[in-house]
Amino acid sequence: MLQTQRISPCLWFDDQAEEAAKFYTGIFRNSKVTNIARYTEAGQDIHGRKPGSVMTVAFDLDGQAFTALNGGPFFKFNEAVSLQVFCETQEEVDNYWNKLSEGGDPNAQQCGWLKDKYGLSWQIVPTILPKMMSDSDKTKASRAMDAMLQMKKIDIAKLKEAYAGKAA
Repeated sequence: MLQTQRISPCLWFDDQAEEAAKFYTGIFRNSKVTNIARYTEAGQDIHGRKPGSVMTVAFDLDGQAFTALNGGPFFKFNEAVSLQVFCETQEEVDNYWNKLSEGGDPNAQQCGWLKDKYGLSWQIVPTILPKMMSDSDKTKASRAMDAMLQMKKIDIAKLKEAYAGKAA
């Protein structure tokens, strides 16, 4: 039986929904494609898709439900919406950064943000970063912010050094 969350993101693709869902589920543990729905002849004058071609792909990424829609070239991803991946260790940051940025836009990488090969923006965030940036000691928080602004992929060790006032 197909289960749904009350609120779930739907990602609009031209015609790469299945490919993207398989790419994403191959990166995150506890992830899988859960359903594929196909276009029928109904509404073909509106959607223009070949009957039998993939319409939507339901998939889970580490327990979060998503839908990928093959809706055509009308809308593109932009930086106004991104998906955040919270990481405990540098190993996790490196893993997700490297896999998600492969084939993506290298010019869109800044402050832990990257754009994948489908144009979707991701934020690879060490869990320690929000704690540092919201510290009541504004000097420490500012040093963490300054350090982060110099990075593409976040380096936890350098962030900790800056936060502690030990960075050059």
